[in-house]
Amino acid sequence: MITQLFILSSKGDLLIHKDYRGSSTNTNVAEGLYRKLSSMPSDQAPVVTEHEGCHFINVRHQGLFFVIGINSNDSPFMYIELLNRLASLIKDYCGDLSEAVVRLNFALIYELLDEILDYGYIQTTSTEMLKNFIQSDAVVSKPFSLLDMSSVGLFGADTQQNKVAPSSASSRPVLSSRHQQGDQNEIFLDVTERMTVAIRANGSFLKADVQGELRLKTFYPNCPELRIGVSEEFCVGSSELRGYGSAVRVDSCQFHESVKLDEFESNRILKVSPPQGELTVMQYQVSDSLTTTLPFHVFPSLEREPGSSHLRIYLKLRCDLNPKSQAINLRIQIPVPKGTSSLSQDLSSPDQSAELIPNTQSLFWNIPRVRGGTQLSALFKVDIPGSISLPSLLDLPPLNLSFQIPSLTCSGLQIRFLRLPCERLSPTHTWVRYLTQSDSYSIRLR
Repeated sequence: MITQLFILSSKGDLLIHKDYRGSSTNTNVAEGLYRKLSSMPSDQAPVVTEHEGCHFINVRHQGLFFVIGINSNDSPFMYIELLNRLASLIKDYCGDLSEAVVRLNFALIYELLDEILDYGYIQTTSTEMLKNFIQSDAVVSKPFSLLDMSSVGLFGADTQQNKVAPSSASSRPVLSSRHQQGDQNEIFLDVTERMTVAIRANGSFLKADVQGELRLKTFYPNCPELRIGVSEEFCVGSSELRGYGSAVRVDSCQFHESVKLDEFESNRILKVSPPQGELTVMQYQVSDSLTTTLPFHVFPSLEREPGSSHLRIYLKLRCDLNPKSQAINLRIQIPVPKGTSSLSQDLSSPDQSAELIPNTQSLFWNIPRVRGGTQLSALFKVDIPGSISLPSLLDLPPLNLSFQIPSLTCSGLQIRFLRLPCERLSPTHTWVRYLTQSDSYSIRLR
């Protein structure tokens, strides 16, 4: 079991630190450990080091020290492989591995660590699994120069010589750093939906619209005709009935001009010969007729303490997703009266946070992830001006939620297959990903 993990620079600076068991690695411990590590020969194999009664495993990459603390009875070999794999993942996602890269991409690295380790237990180090959950974009450390055309990739200079593995689940796919984009026959299809929802204070909805699109991205030069099979029970308009299961109904649907629809009516198959790059194959809209339940309900309660300037805000968040699904990067914006100050909080989990931003008259509750079928609660206490009455408090604007739900579509649309002709000359990798995210998700206070 891992107690802590950190990355030290070649000068001993603490760049990354994660504490999984409350071991509180402070600067003095890091400096003392660095002096031990830096005194070893540069060609020495990874070692287990004891420092101040704790056991540490370290490996070196590009002048950086990757260090983890473990229990004394743990075998070190698995953790040495973990550190080497972590260094490879950072290089794959950021395009390089150096002190400058780590400093610029600390948010991305922390997000990687959150997915790789859960309370000190290893979950996965597979790039293919991680690419569905990593949301941060890599920051390019090398500035673009018109004199250096080697940095210009398929989609422009921001690809950093085609080595950076982007991580936005709704846009760019993760690429391996061991290959160039032009050398890979890869095709990605992203099904992205944006929700616009308005909910009453009692939980019933006023409006629930979904804007969706099928975006194709191919690195296959001279790609032959591609066949995309969508849900067989896909229905356009309320009058059309197809299949015997739960139908996927949309109110309107638009296709790119290059899409052939001769098999769409009979078999729900789209045929397209995509260019190298990005192409929006189909756009669709669903209005107030969702077949699935809304992903979130928030039940707010505002109470002013008698004889004081304190306002108590109690929120209960219910996630109605399937227990196998989860939402990430959840952020709830809570309106507060003008002049509000002095926030105190009681949150249901230590990985959550809250902040009061007086300039925007908002209180933000940040939740890294929430699994379907769970409930979270939060109690906030703020100081408000004494001249504000309770009826004025109820006239505040609605709550707003922002979130992302990987591997899910609220409309129920699924891709049955993504195929190329059987006579293709070289092996091709195809990927399909789903993402639902908020556009405007508001809940009224009354």
